[in-house]
Amino acid sequence: MHATSTVQAADSPVATSAPPRSDSKTFARAIADIKAGFSARELWGHLGWQDIKQRYRRSVIGPFWITISQAVIALGLGLLYSQLFHSPIEVFLPYLSTGFILWGFISGCLAEGMETFIANEGMIKQLPAPLSVYMLRTVWRQTLLLAHNMIVYVVILVIFFGALDNPYSLGSADGLCHLGQYCHPGLSWNILLAIPGFVLLALNAGWVTLLLGIISTRFRDIPQVINSLIQLLFYGTPIVWPVDQLLGGGARASISWVLPIIQLNPLYHFMQVVRAPLLGQSFTAGNWIVVGSITIVGWALALVAMRNYRARVSYWV
Repeated sequence: MHATSTVQAADSPVATSAPPRSDSKTFARAIADIKAGFSARELWGHLGWQDIKQRYRRSVIGPFWITISQAVIALGLGLLYSQLFHSPIEVFLPYLSTGFILWGFISGCLAEGMETFIANEGMIKQLPAPLSVYMLRTVWRQTLLLAHNMIVYVVILVIFFGALDNPYSLGSADGLCHLGQYCHPGLSWNILLAIPGFVLLALNAGWVTLLLGIISTRFRDIPQVINSLIQLLFYGTPIVWPVDQLLGGGARASISWVLPIIQLNPLYHFMQVVRAPLLGQSFTAGNWIVVGSITIVGWALALVAMRNYRARVSYWV
């Protein structure tokens, strides 16, 4: 009798073949998820619009309550802060209103972006959709809210067009451009630059929603920390107070040393690339460079997070 060996020969094809390599953690899969999300625009477009309709269900004027609320806040605070900062209402109210409108979009993307996967727990577990669909749903919903609020900007622009159509100053008591003051050029065709400015802002809202959404789904304390910082970011960003008063012999030129600190705030640059063209204000190429750089770095971080943790989100929610 001859013993039969159960050990495979060293040169056996079965022994030498390597196990199949999983491609779940690759940048190709992460990018494919984002592409598939953009392709499903009917899904996230419908979901985002339904979110707005559900919020104002059975209301007579529906989503236009967003516009009314924004107009009341802008008018009330504009009248108050124009007196506190010694700025004429005709140039300060457009500045404040546009700042509030853009801040509503930024803060909304931050606050709701952290909850984007947690709030969609049921759909993630039942609907085989790309993860980026929920990010796009959040950004699209905030864009619709912004569109409603922009009605306030259009009305204010029509009313105060005469004050913004020529060089003006937010740092003077009469709003006129005097010698030695920091002045803005006034409205021009540069207003069209607000479109690419908003596109960059929306792109950054996308990576912020993806990155914070993944982190917050894993660590549920993160939303509490970020929500605490949002209020601090509001007061640290020139939204209700004009930077002009620190420049050109303005009312607070004695503390102009804080200007470099303000310029370290990335939200300042995001506000500039959108608000400055809308109001005919001065802006620099540095604002666009900072925003473009943050966009590239932010999406790189978001792709790394999608590559490593995209498949785990459904287990974390």
